[in-house]
Amino acid sequence: MTNEQNVKMDEGAVNDRILAKEVKADFRRVEAASVKMMTHLTSAEAKRMFVRFFNTVQLNAHFVSVIARTKLKHEDVERVEAALRERVEAVSYDLNKAIDGAEALFKMNGITTVATYDTKPLELEVGIISSTGRRYFELLNKLDQLMPLLQTLEIHEVITPRDADIQRAAFKRAIRTVAGSARSLAAGLRRHMNELRAREAERDRVKAANRSAKIDSRPAAPEPADGAGGEMQLAIVAHEHTVDVVGAQTETG
Repeated sequence: MTNEQNVKMDEGAVNDRILAKEVKADFRRVEAASVKMMTHLTSAEAKRMFVRFFNTVQLNAHFVSVIARTKLKHEDVERVEAALRERVEAVSYDLNKAIDGAEALFKMNGITTVATYDTKPLELEVGIISSTGRRYFELLNKLDQLMPLLQTLEIHEVITPRDADIQRAAFKRAIRTVAGSARSLAAGLRRHMNELRAREAERDRVKAANRSAKIDSRPAAPEPADGAGGEMQLAIVAHEHTVDVVGAQTETG
């Protein structure tokens, strides 16, 4: 007999495949301190949601709370922040309710062990730069907590595969919706900022045009004959005339 295992266990290849599809985010405009946290995601669903959406949510939330606030009224920014927070809280409430419901089914059916994954957990250090980023990070961890509970209930035939799939799809969609809301809200503020910038540029253009029009409407500078140069010329002529008169009188005398 051979001691070679018939089943090959994952040694990180699954995580590598997931990370290869990571959406690269540009954090060069972020000049904020961050709270460092470690991920420990075990389910495929939570891993993929994290890789696809976490960084973009962080960037959009940073734009809303920091960059937009430099140009827009605080009240306008706060309304957008409140709308985003409400969306996150709604999904968090539904996840908590689903987790509590699954745990109740465990107790009702005498299930004491939760299914586990044979793939390595996704462990990364991330920097949380806002309360929205922290709340979204918590959503992803709640999703990761729920997924094996649903799998366990399905294995024990407490729920059907169809029921499990419907719940998985619904919560994945909810996680995506939060990310989409952050992107849409940030885009709305960006459009508002661009409109303000365009109006300011138009006002500056009108002011410059008005200044130019005022300069063009001023009376033209007088010709030299009518000004100081003209007076000097008249004085010279008068002096020459006086000399001529005096000379004539001298000759006559």
